[in-house]
Amino acid sequence: MKKLFPKSLLAVVLCCSAGISVRAQQRDTLPPPPPGRPATDMSPFTLGNPQQFEIADIAVTGTEFLDKSLLLSLSGLAVGDKVVLPGDHFAKAIQNLWGQRLFSNIAIYITKIEGNKIWLEIELVEKPRMSSFTFKGVKKTEGEEFVTKAGLRKGSVVTDALEQNTLAVVKKHFAEKGYRNVTVRMEVKKDPPPAINSASVIFWVEKGHKVKVNDIHMVGNYWLADNTLKKKMKDPKETPRMTLYPEMADAWVDSMATTDDYWQTMGYLSATRTLQKLNPYLRPNFFANSKFNELKYEEGKEKLIAYYNSKGFRDMQIVEDTLYSSAKGNLNIELRLDEGRKYYFGNILWRGNTIYSDTVLSRGLGIKKGDVYNLELLNKRLGNPPGPEGGDIGSLYMDDGYLFFQVDPVEIGIRGDTIDYEIRIQEGPQATIKDIRIAGNEKTNEHVVRRELRTLPGEWFSRQNLIRSQREISQLGFFNPETIGINPVPNMQEGTVDIDYKVEERANDQLELSAGWGGYIGLTGTLGVTFNNFSLRNIFRKETWDPLPSGDGQKLSVRISSNGKAYRSYNFSFTEPWLGGKKRNPFSVSFYSTYQNPNAFAEYYNQPVPNPGAYFRVLGGSVSLGKQLRWPDDFFSLMYTVNYQRYKLKDFNYFGLEGFDNGVANNLSLRLTLARSSVDQQIFPRSGSSFMLYGQFTPPYSVLNPDKDYKSETIQEQFKFIEYQKYRLNAEWYVPLSRPAGSDHKSLVLKVAAKFGYLGRYNNRTTLSPFGRFELGGDGLSNFAVYDRDIISQRGYPVYYTSNPKLNPESSGPPPGYSGFTMFNKYVVELRYPFSLNPSSTIFGLIFLEAANGYRDFKEYDPFRLRRSVGVGARFYLPMFGLLGFDYGIGLDRIRPGGGMKDAAKFTFMLGFEPE
Repeated sequence: MKKLFPKSLLAVVLCCSAGISVRAQQRDTLPPPPPGRPATDMSPFTLGNPQQFEIADIAVTGTEFLDKSLLLSLSGLAVGDKVVLPGDHFAKAIQNLWGQRLFSNIAIYITKIEGNKIWLEIELVEKPRMSSFTFKGVKKTEGEEFVTKAGLRKGSVVTDALEQNTLAVVKKHFAEKGYRNVTVRMEVKKDPPPAINSASVIFWVEKGHKVKVNDIHMVGNYWLADNTLKKKMKDPKETPRMTLYPEMADAWVDSMATTDDYWQTMGYLSATRTLQKLNPYLRPNFFANSKFNELKYEEGKEKLIAYYNSKGFRDMQIVEDTLYSSAKGNLNIELRLDEGRKYYFGNILWRGNTIYSDTVLSRGLGIKKGDVYNLELLNKRLGNPPGPEGGDIGSLYMDDGYLFFQVDPVEIGIRGDTIDYEIRIQEGPQATIKDIRIAGNEKTNEHVVRRELRTLPGEWFSRQNLIRSQREISQLGFFNPETIGINPVPNMQEGTVDIDYKVEERANDQLELSAGWGGYIGLTGTLGVTFNNFSLRNIFRKETWDPLPSGDGQKLSVRISSNGKAYRSYNFSFTEPWLGGKKRNPFSVSFYSTYQNPNAFAEYYNQPVPNPGAYFRVLGGSVSLGKQLRWPDDFFSLMYTVNYQRYKLKDFNYFGLEGFDNGVANNLSLRLTLARSSVDQQIFPRSGSSFMLYGQFTPPYSVLNPDKDYKSETIQEQFKFIEYQKYRLNAEWYVPLSRPAGSDHKSLVLKVAAKFGYLGRYNNRTTLSPFGRFELGGDGLSNFAVYDRDIISQRGYPVYYTSNPKLNPESSGPPPGYSGFTMFNKYVVELRYPFSLNPSSTIFGLIFLEAANGYRDFKEYDPFRLRRSVGVGARFYLPMFGLLGFDYGIGLDRIRPGGGMKDAAKFTFMLGFEPE
C-alpha cells in the first residue's frame, strides 16, 4: 500500500516532550496535531498493525545557534535507519536531545510517507542565550566573585543546571559567613527584537541576618567539662555574653541535666566549674567569631571525638546533635555524648625486632603499662606514618638505613579497661643509595646543590640526612624553601633507593638604589648591588654574563654611599663558600673606605667653621677563612679573620678624649669566631637556633713592652697602634607555636634572642681605645658606624649616652667626655606571623618586647638595669631589593609625667639589612 502526504501537510505530532513520549506509544490512536497542522489518517500506525519504515530525510527546525548535523547525531536518528511505528525510536531520540538541557520543547513530526519511506521533522525550541547577568542585593565585589565561581559568561544557555549551580555558589558563600537563611531566585527577561532568542538574567539575593551560635549544650560528659570540650572543638564558638537574664533553652538537654551540686561540693574552689556555672550569665570571649559554618561544625565534632580518644575514651560517640533557632533568631546546638569507658595500655610486646632490643624500643616508644590509652599517640611514637619531627621508632630504623621498615600494632587482648598490644616489626634490609637526581636548577650549577647534600651514592639511606639535606639546600638562598621536593624511589628487589631532589629557582640578587635631598647634607644617595650566586671562574666567558656570570654560589657585593659633603663610603666584598670545592671552608675578602666631614652643617648654613679642612677617614680590609667542625656536631663552624683599619683624623674631636683630634691610628686584630646554626631557613626561620661567640684581639703591645710607660706619652702616640680585647655573644632561638617545624603552612613563630658585648684592655698601663666600642639606641641606619663602633639598635629609643634610663633619654648628642660604652646587654622576644611565604615577596608581621642598655665599665654594669620597649612591625623581603621593614616602638622608660604615649614612641625604617 502506498500513501502519499503532500509536502505542505504536517503530519501528526508523535510527542512534544520526553515526558509524554512513552504515553504516546501506549495509545491506539496518536494525539491530534497542534493547531495549524491538518489532521491525517493514521490508521496504518495502530498498535495492532505496526509497520517498518526507512527514514528518507530528517529536517531540523527551530534552532538558531546550534549545528544541525551535530543535533542529528545526538538524537540517534539518521537517514537510512529503519524505524517501527508505533515504536520507541522517536521517544529515545527525544530523551537524547532533552538530556542536553538546551531546549524548552522538542517535537518530532512525520511530514510525508511514500511506500516504506518516511520523512521527519524535528522541531526544537531553544532555551534563550544569556545576554547579560546581574546580582541584586549583594556588593559589587561579591557579584564579581559569584561570576567567577559559577562560571557565568555571556552567550551561555540559560539552563536549569546554570540556575542551580549559581544558586548553590551564592548560598555556600554566605553560609561560610554565617548566613543560613539566604534566599536566591533567578529572573529571566527575554530581550526585545531585534535580539534573537536572548535574555537578561537577574539573580535576586536576600542574605537575611547573620546566624550566630547562641549556646552549645552538652549532656553525657561526666569525665570532661563543657568548657574544655568547647575549646577543643574550636568551631563553632558561642557568642559573648554579659547579662542577668540569659536566654534559656527548653530542650531535651535540660530535661536530662543532673542535679546541680556546685555549692554542696564546693565547686567554687574549681575555676573550671565556676566558669561553667557563670557561662549563662558571663561569657567574656569578646573577640570570638561566633558565626556558624556547617563545614567547620562537622570538623569540630571530629576534633571532639579525637580529643576523647586521646584521653582513653576510644568508644566515645556523639549519639545525637540538634540545631534549632533561639528566640532571637540565633542558633542553639545540643550534643548528646556517650563517653564509654576509659581505657589504659596493658602489656606491650615486640615481635620481629633483631636490630634493636625490646628495652631500646620500649624506651624509644615512651609508653608504659598503665598509661591512658591513645591510639594516635601510639602510631605517632611508632612513626606510623613517619612524622617530620623524628624521635619515633620509624625514624630510629630509617636513620640507620632501614627504608623498608614496617610496623603494625595489633590488639591481642582486652581485659576490662586494659588493652594489650603486640607490635609486629618487619625490619627488611638496609637500603643503599644508588642514584641522586636533581631537577629545577636552571641557573645554579648542579655541583653547588650536590655538595650540600648529606645523601651520597653508596651510603646507607638515612632519613635524618634527608632532612638535613633539605635544610642545607634551603640555606643556600637560591631556591624557594617552600617548594623543595625530596622523593625517595625505593627498589626492594635490589635493596637500593634513588633520591630525586626538585628545586625551584628564585631571584636573590639585590639592588640597592636610593636618593634624597634634605638639610645640610644635601644630596643623599646609595647605589649597591649584591650578586649572591656569582661565578668567578666564568668572568672571562662573555656568553655567561647575565648581567654577570652566575651559578657557582659565590657572593660579590659593591656599594657606594654618599651624603653630599658630609659623608661618603665605598665597600667591596667577595665570598667563596667552598674554598677548594671539596669542603665547606668559606673564604672572603673585603675592602672599604669612608670619609666624614664634621663641618658640613656649618658650611651649609654659612656659619663660622672652627677647623677648616677637618675630616675623619677610614681605610680598611679583612681576610677570613672558616672551617666546618664535626664536634660537638657538624652545625658548628670556626672562623679566623684578620682585620686592619687605618684611621686618619684632622681636627676631628668626637671621641671624648682630650688631644685626640689629629693623627693616625692603626688597628690590626685577629678575630676567632665559634658559631652554630641549625635554623631551617634564612628569611623566615621557623625552627632551630643560632649561636655566635667571638673574641677579637690586637697584638698585646703593652705586654711585649713591660717597661714602657704608655700613659706618659701623647694620646696620638698611645693610639698609633691600638690595643684591646673584645668579646661578643649572640644567641637566637626560633620555636613554632601553631604548627610543627618544617610545615609549609603559615605558623606563629616565637623568636627569643640575647646579646652581650665587652671591650677591655690587657692591663691598666694603657688607655682604652675609643674604637670598637658600642653605641646603643637608634635605628642602626642613621647612626652608621663611620668611626668603627658596633651599633646596637633599640626600637623606641634614640641613641643614648648613659646607662641610667632616667637620665637624658632624648639627648641629641654625646655629653663631654663620652667615648662610647664598653659593655652592653640586649634581650629580644618577638612573636612573628607570615602573611606571605611566596619567594617573590615574603612578608611577615611581628610584635616585640625589647630591653637593652650600655655601660662604661664593670663598676657601672648591671644586667637588670635596662631600657624597655614594646611595639609592632613588619618585614618585606623582595628578591631585587632585599629587606624592607619598619617598626613602631614605644620606649617605656621614655614615658614621663605629663607626657603622652606619642612622645615616647619612635618609628624605625630599615632597608637592605636588619640592624643588630
